[in-house]
Amino acid sequence: MADAVRRSQRASEPLFLQRALVALTLLFLGLFLVVPLGFIFASALAQGRQVLVASLTHPDAWRAISLSLQATAFSVISATVFGLAAAWFLGRTRFPGRDLWIAILDLPFAISPVVAGLMFILIFGASGLFGPWLDRHDLMLVFAKPGILMVTAFVTFPFVARELLPLVETLSPETEEAAHLLGASSFQTLWRVTLPSIKWGLFHGVVLCASRAMGEFGAVSVVSGHIRGLTMTLPLHIEAVYNEYQFSAAFACASLLSLLALVSLALKAFIGWRARQAREEA
Repeated sequence: MADAVRRSQRASEPLFLQRALVALTLLFLGLFLVVPLGFIFASALAQGRQVLVASLTHPDAWRAISLSLQATAFSVISATVFGLAAAWFLGRTRFPGRDLWIAILDLPFAISPVVAGLMFILIFGASGLFGPWLDRHDLMLVFAKPGILMVTAFVTFPFVARELLPLVETLSPETEEAAHLLGASSFQTLWRVTLPSIKWGLFHGVVLCASRAMGEFGAVSVVSGHIRGLTMTLPLHIEAVYNEYQFSAAFACASLLSLLALVSLALKAFIGWRARQAREEA
């Protein structure tokens, strides 16, 4: 029915308007997506494949890639655990102030990543709220790997929760109640009944979280201290080598980051397609 309505709406639009909108869309994508990506990949290969491989396997680059992967893995795990718990609690319960807590989920989207990094400096830095206590116990969060993991998790934690919350709100509790009546434990009900019903939303949120974590720059830049080989993620490494006029190395690492972004887009499109198929089969 919905497809028929959309087809009738398209048929009612003038042909020149349809072509103009398509042309405008293609022009926008070409100028702001295809051309920049093409330039990055062309520049990365301009000095040959050996230079590209050498730039990516340089010890500093490899440590930056490794730290980015660690931050991404930590963010995905924390966002998944938090997202499942938050979506389940907020989607299944009604209490005063619920809308406020839902709005708080969007806090990392509302504030600048640089401000988020500054918040962590003011809380965990040497002169921050918990700085003296951390110093007495020889703990270092800011300008070290733990700080990078924390700020990356902070800017990415809403993705899974935001994807799952609408699904949990529309999920009927009858199947879960039937599973409990048949003797299933809470874990078995979650694993065999609830998660299969929301798995595509969960996958979608995980992909968005991972892609954002890999490319995070602002918050990480504030708390990292830019210590090469220790606290520099891949985006920070790209900035550092570019500022040193090592353009081949910068574009080589940027091409890797761009490739990961394209893979994320492909996964996002595939998950959306499978989710639509699942809805149609249901």
